[in-house]
Amino acid sequence: MKNHTRILFITSSRIGDAVISCGILERLRLDYPQARFTIACGMVAEGVFARFPALDRLIVFEKEQADLHWIKLWAQVVPHVWDLVVDVRGSAIALFLAAKRRKILRGGRRPGRRYAQLGAAFGFSPPPLPVVWTAPEDDARATALLGTGPIIALGPTANWDGKIWPAERFVELYRALAAHIPGARAAIFGGPGEAEARRAAPVLAALPDALDFTGTLSLAQAAACLRRSKIFIGNDSGLMHLAAAAGTPTLGLFGRSKASEYAPAGPRTAIAVAPGPEGEAPMAGLTVDAVREAACSLLDM
Repeated sequence: MKNHTRILFITSSRIGDAVISCGILERLRLDYPQARFTIACGMVAEGVFARFPALDRLIVFEKEQADLHWIKLWAQVVPHVWDLVVDVRGSAIALFLAAKRRKILRGGRRPGRRYAQLGAAFGFSPPPLPVVWTAPEDDARATALLGTGPIIALGPTANWDGKIWPAERFVELYRALAAHIPGARAAIFGGPGEAEARRAAPVLAALPDALDFTGTLSLAQAAACLRRSKIFIGNDSGLMHLAAAAGTPTLGLFGRSKASEYAPAGPRTAIAVAPGPEGEAPMAGLTVDAVREAACSLLDM
């Protein structure tokens, strides 16, 4: 490809899926160092790409009735001739654009790790792990917020209650780990909005000295804080994927979702899974002892 390659990258409306797609996005950036990228994503996932080094334009869209959002997106990108269009959403929009090359990844759920599916579609072997991008100001704020001493990051929220491990078990787990990590402090992570605050509230109430990062940080700032944490332990959520992509030792908790598809992907990750049929097991079946054992193994304690 020539210099100043124009690449359109259409990705997810959810934070977790957007983070997972960042592995192939970073690989494309490295393969085409002169390229400038237009990224189209959902509003919630916008912050995932705010610090992408080769970003030319970020287009945010939200799902509308009768697939009107695809028509609006098409209207914004159709005036250009693209060197490459990548659509990880599996829509047909790339077929109706002037593009020298197209890569449309099949949509829908199917067996296997999602990040590996994306990598295989491009012929990347091994598939690239997800990454996260931060700026110096994000790193500076993280340093100021966290201070000194080891941080045990907890993610007690998720997008629906069936995926959430009981709050009192997060508290018990933290206390068990902190007893063996001198100077440890808890940091509670969650997204913006009333529902996230409500789900995090019982853990914050039981750990009054914890740092409260629910709805107060941008995604890049959260990633910078997570990168400086000793470990992240949390429910299957966008924050779990963000922590893994940041390189944090990440322990994902699963019961009502499938670890075989959405286990955290990063350099140091592990899972703790509630007993029962995959994707159907109640989170209440996951014991503190099982999670503590997985966390200690991840930390080589």
